[in-house]
Amino acid sequence: MGTREGGDGMIMPPDDSMGGGSYMPMHSSFFWGSHVQILFAGWPGDRGIGMYILALLAVFATAALVDALTLAIQNLSKRRFGPRRVSIDLLIAAVHALRVGLAYLVMLAVMSFNIGVLIAAIAGHAVGSLISGSGFFGLVTT
Repeated sequence: MGTREGGDGMIMPPDDSMGGGSYMPMHSSFFWGSHVQILFAGWPGDRGIGMYILALLAVFATAALVDALTLAIQNLSKRRFGPRRVSIDLLIAAVHALRVGLAYLVMLAVMSFNIGVLIAAIAGHAVGSLISGSGFFGLVTT
């Protein structure tokens, strides 16, 4: 079951007559609502407000983790004094790759154009920045 071409040359959504599930439209402007698809087909979808809140918490936690991993990279970089250690450099590269991958996932979640997801991502980045950059929790070492 794929896409089909309409009479005016536009690509139409898949025909659901084969019983393949419900079609969820893609939004091209921000909207409110809990009926949204984030990252994966059918998640959270129309499974109710509880799954939507769980999805928002997942976006929030991922965004906070992106900024908190910055602190880990900074602390690992401080341990490179003296002769350069290849193991520390590889660990820094791995943590950086994880951080960038999670940042891309947050960006893709925001591209669902749901205002709740956008607010959750911004709030998560703010909390992650508070944790990693301000020394609010005493985690930043000098």
